[in-house]
Amino acid sequence: MEEELLFYDAYEEFYTMAKESEIFKEFCKEAYGEDFSQDGFSDINQINKILPYVNEGAEILDIGCGNGKMLMYLKEKCKASIHGFDYSNKAIEYAKMADKEADFEVGIIGEKEYPDESFDVVIAMDSVYFAKDMKALVKQVRRWLKKDGVFFVAYQEGDVMDKTEDENSTVFAKALKEIGWDYEVSDISLESFEMLDKKRKIALKYSEQFHKEGIGMWGDLLIDQTDYILQGKDKYLENLARYIYVCKK
Repeated sequence: MEEELLFYDAYEEFYTMAKESEIFKEFCKEAYGEDFSQDGFSDINQINKILPYVNEGAEILDIGCGNGKMLMYLKEKCKASIHGFDYSNKAIEYAKMADKEADFEVGIIGEKEYPDESFDVVIAMDSVYFAKDMKALVKQVRRWLKKDGVFFVAYQEGDVMDKTEDENSTVFAKALKEIGWDYEVSDISLESFEMLDKKRKIALKYSEQFHKEGIGMWGDLLIDQTDYILQGKDKYLENLARYIYVCKK
């Protein structure tokens, strides 16, 4: 089963590297503004967009929580109770080691289940792409949310998901419309381009140190992930897009 999961083996290796590498931690702090063991597109500015929706003492679920660092940040900021699941056994192992009070579990999107009205906020930062049935996922999340709860989603197009016309024509937006769930959406594509530009410069700066530490393949991957910006800003915005969706129950 694990062999069928998207990027499973790579993420198992990634989270071990993220735990052990001091250079990677420093890279994350400089490139993203904080070390949440990121490997993609979410910097501290994007993650801080969640904060206005989290009241003190809220119950938060992170779909695809990785090693839990982002949730632990929200817990500290908002005195929240945190829950998360991820398909990576290594990620959850390290999350449990870091916060023994939190609720971290191994689980697969579409298969993991929680009781109805369990959470005030459900977060999915670049994880809804793993859903085999997007409509089923959004129906499931809406059941999990308490009254007035919020589903906060960071969504990228042009790489894993094909680029569509705009923020209202994405696979995710269409699923929301099919079940009649209203949403607010922000286009942060330009912000994402600028973040990737910064990430590339810092990844190049750390490249030699990654290789000296014996994790040069990960340093090279971080650089490769920013190749999108080499086409220039206009082409980037034509071919890729990034949105933040906020869905209130």
